[in-house]
Amino acid sequence: MSDGRTAEIMIAEARKAFWVMVGFLALIWAVQVVNWADGYGLSYSYGIRAWDVARLPGIVSAPLLHWSWAHIEGNSGPLFIFGFLAAYRGVRKFLGVTALIAVASGLGSWFTADSGAIGAGASGLVFGYFGYVLVRGAFDRHLIDIVIGLVMGLCFAYQFAGLLPAEGIGWQAHLFGFAGGILGGYLFRERRAAAAGTPTAPASGEGKSALLKEIEDLGL
Repeated sequence: MSDGRTAEIMIAEARKAFWVMVGFLALIWAVQVVNWADGYGLSYSYGIRAWDVARLPGIVSAPLLHWSWAHIEGNSGPLFIFGFLAAYRGVRKFLGVTALIAVASGLGSWFTADSGAIGAGASGLVFGYFGYVLVRGAFDRHLIDIVIGLVMGLCFAYQFAGLLPAEGIGWQAHLFGFAGGILGGYLFRERRAAAAGTPTAPASGEGKSALLKEIEDLGL
């Protein structure tokens, strides 16, 4: 495939990723309006209630629900940033990663939260996308994604505090979502056909050239 064609595909996927995240944010904000008007009854009724088998479907609905305007505002920025970075390599793969994160975050919270506790919010997805972005470059061996992961890790290092036990915060969803994102980086990694012979690590000059090539393909 020509370099120009590769760049066109990447730009097209990045454009789709942008609109997917815009659409997702529009959806959760629309749900928030209805939820707020209902006195947050949707969060109580469709959130994840720990150890309640009948509430396991909340794994699907809980990420769309929040407990306050401050709650959804705090999630929206990181959700868009990490979601876009998780999706720009391919929306189809992103949807698979999202499903894995939602299940890992939801089940982890269901099994480990206090009995009867109700969890809701997109923060499990936020931490899952964060974990995925951090490790994807290492698994896919894309230098630009390794750089993105390092930059995001440094810029959002404070997010790691959300993985620690804290009163009044659904840290279980954060922790298991983060783990799901890392697992997604491995399970959804690119499988390249191995060349004949044992592959060798590229020389530093070749690595720099590959990085510059990927940046050029992205139009940066």
